[in-house]
Amino acid sequence: MNEVVDWILDAVQGVDPVLRILLAGLGIMLETSVLIGLIVPGDTIVLVASTGIENVVQYAATALVVIAGALAGESIGFALGRLFGPRIRASRLGRRLGEANWERAEAYLDRRGGPAVFLSRFLPVLHSLIPLTVGMSRMSYRRFLAWTVPACIIWASGYVTVGWLAADGYRELSRELHWAGYLFVAAIVVFLGLVWLVKRLVFRSERKYLAAARSSSEAESAPPVE
Repeated sequence: MNEVVDWILDAVQGVDPVLRILLAGLGIMLETSVLIGLIVPGDTIVLVASTGIENVVQYAATALVVIAGALAGESIGFALGRLFGPRIRASRLGRRLGEANWERAEAYLDRRGGPAVFLSRFLPVLHSLIPLTVGMSRMSYRRFLAWTVPACIIWASGYVTVGWLAADGYRELSRELHWAGYLFVAAIVVFLGLVWLVKRLVFRSERKYLAAARSSSEAESAPPVE
């Protein structure tokens, strides 16, 4: 196992640090951008790139660039919503997402306001739709940033820190333990499990609002009774 992990980590670390950091920022920017985030695994890109961090300076640079990339993606979604929201919603890509999801995002935002922006970062589908939906609403960009900045910092810091510490710890242990690779894989699996658990807990805590949003969207789309 150590040989496989060594090969992967050496390959990542072999990429020019500046390029690696920029790719991590680009990946998360695309992941947080409207609709594109549904197909780009930004979290995976950031986690893999973070395993190549060699020192504290690279760690700080990676964290800052990833946070900036996340905010850029969120801001792009907001701007597109403000300028072209209805057109995007009516486009082929917007229709493929489903009108019910658009209405659900709108209803959830109406009910939760700012917290919906923060919590949507941890909810599937909504994390890509909410910035665009906020752009189509009357919420100001300043208020949007006030809620999305903390979410981006928490998310980015978590992935970058775990990727760096897991890889750095493995490199130390692999000098003496031939099964250190299993510990590295276990650490990543545990982290991803915790991420999944957090998302489940957020979903459960917001379930009543999401259910109400779904009921509202279904009621609005239902044909009138004569």
